[in-house]
Amino acid sequence: MSASRDSSPAVRHPLDPLTADEFVAVAAILRRDQGVEPASGAPGSASGWRFAAIEMIEPSKADLVAFEDGGPPPPRRAEVTCFDRSANATYKSVVSLTEGRVETFDHVPGVQANFTVDEFAECDQMLRAHPDVIAALRSRGVTDMDLVFFDTWTYGDAVAPPEYRDRRIGWSDSWVKAAPGANPYARLISGLHCVIDLNAMQLLRIEDEGPFAGGQPTPEVMGEYVPAHIPERILNASTRERITPLHITQPEGPSFTLDGNLLRWQNWSLRVGFNHREGMTLHTVRYRDGDRERSIAHRMSFAEMIVPYRDPSPDHYRRTAFDIGEWGLGFMTTSLELGCDCLGEIRYLDAVLHNSKGEPYTITNAICIHEEDNAVLWKHVDHDIGAEVRRMRRLTISFHVTVANYEYLVYWRLYQDGNIECEVRATGIMVTTPLPPDAPNPNGTLVDERTYAPFHQHFLVARLDMDIDGSGNTVVMSESFAEPIGPDNPHGLSLVVRNTPLRTEGEARQDVNFGTQRAWKVVNPNVVTGLGAHPAYKLVPSGAIPPMFEPGSPVLERAGVIAHTLWVTPNHPDERWPAGEFVNQSVRDAGLSLWTAADRPIENTDVVLWYVFGIHHITRAEDWPVMPVDVVSFWLKPFGFFDRNPALDVVGTPPDACHTSTTSVHH
Repeated sequence: MSASRDSSPAVRHPLDPLTADEFVAVAAILRRDQGVEPASGAPGSASGWRFAAIEMIEPSKADLVAFEDGGPPPPRRAEVTCFDRSANATYKSVVSLTEGRVETFDHVPGVQANFTVDEFAECDQMLRAHPDVIAALRSRGVTDMDLVFFDTWTYGDAVAPPEYRDRRIGWSDSWVKAAPGANPYARLISGLHCVIDLNAMQLLRIEDEGPFAGGQPTPEVMGEYVPAHIPERILNASTRERITPLHITQPEGPSFTLDGNLLRWQNWSLRVGFNHREGMTLHTVRYRDGDRERSIAHRMSFAEMIVPYRDPSPDHYRRTAFDIGEWGLGFMTTSLELGCDCLGEIRYLDAVLHNSKGEPYTITNAICIHEEDNAVLWKHVDHDIGAEVRRMRRLTISFHVTVANYEYLVYWRLYQDGNIECEVRATGIMVTTPLPPDAPNPNGTLVDERTYAPFHQHFLVARLDMDIDGSGNTVVMSESFAEPIGPDNPHGLSLVVRNTPLRTEGEARQDVNFGTQRAWKVVNPNVVTGLGAHPAYKLVPSGAIPPMFEPGSPVLERAGVIAHTLWVTPNHPDERWPAGEFVNQSVRDAGLSLWTAADRPIENTDVVLWYVFGIHHITRAEDWPVMPVDVVSFWLKPFGFFDRNPALDVVGTPPDACHTSTTSVHH
């Protein structure tokens, strides 16, 4: 196994993410021209500004084409969301890095910017030092503050305390470790929650309620997963045999090349991007077909992640997370380690982000790129000529995020036959809740002594800006039907496919239907292949889950996107966030539900697909104390994009690498 980081290109590409120097320049320009001065005092001061988000404004498709045709690079520009803590006022700005000036600086009334990592850390510091919090914990028998952890969450407006809705507020869970270094998410202090003004970093009130507030003893749980803290009785009971080492080596190096952020492998090429909100993004995905570079997608990413907990109890009724809009996957991306997170001949990309003062920092090894063997690609054994078999190789591009107690591991995979797979693995620590003796737990599963894990759902929204052989595309619903028995179908064998073009946004509000094997093809009607077809890629749904909310429910009002499996919109640079740009303390959806109400035409145009999938997590005892990965995925598969199997030219395995034996053929 070996690893190395990317090599920097001689000339930066317009899609390359912002650098550390550019983050510094953006903050300096806003400080100079608009007085955006971050607080310099100790945490707790309500004065000063915070930078919630600094992101590169990506050039338009037309600008990219002009640049690739030899034109000048488009201007480097950044979009900034910042807020004045003393006035509780949010601003959006556009800064030209090329010209060194502020282009726009506008107040956005009535919204709250995303939470920052700095605010999360400062909340914990403030609460653990507050005398009222210390007293509340002491009344419950908790006296060692070094064992206490405060986990701050955002509010939706429907569940926010009405008297504080005009402030930037959060609420906290309280947890206590069993010992120093033990799992901080193992023992919830049920019923103890704090409401915080994040601008003033001030405790507004303590909610101390429930059966355990009176001193009733909490159950003893074994919530440890680090070997040093797992009881010997459990470790000694193990009968698992040792496994031998598994080494994956490529003595000649990997088969892909990485030039800065430009990645090439097996006819594929794409650019890897990164920003604070989406984390890793994939751009200009192309496939070399003979002497042609054919476009498949302009941009692919995750645009929102919505996690409602389906438990109305006092501990959980506020617990609905918008992990991308309220926090940002980029901010929560973690460094990857060779041999643990990635295995093989690895190449890494670092990511540069900023703190709430606008100061840059680097996430080392934020993105992992490597090849994987994936069993057989294609095979046939002929009675006369014997076997022809090809091993499947795939290229995996991945990043991992830690969202408080949960981890999400994101993998985009490219295949030699033109397939694209997107896989997400969820792992980490479930939220759990202690129960009084003989208390019911209708909204969760018992996972330990008098301890349940509430049911919840993980909705992920993939934003797919597809460009199948160009930007003029139509989305077609494809379904299979069995024809009735009749004179032309006496044995009931006839299976037909019906393709229905989706012409407007209203028609494109689509739900999964496994009974008809419903899928959606992105077709270019302006191009004809050698077989007389129109090239297409098919979105093959899997992992789609129903929202299971009544119309008008607060979660559905804020996240109308989860009401359908698929949405299709005409591409618009301002339409990036399916539940709206500002979801922190939001009242209702300002995204897809609002945009698609216009029912705009989407036929033969530059379209964006929004695919909703995820995990319906009916919790298990086997998920405790650390959850084995739960895996969901979807596929983008060529459908008439090629005239034949594009993997015919994959080279066979050298004979000296195969162990042959007598082959028999059975019919």
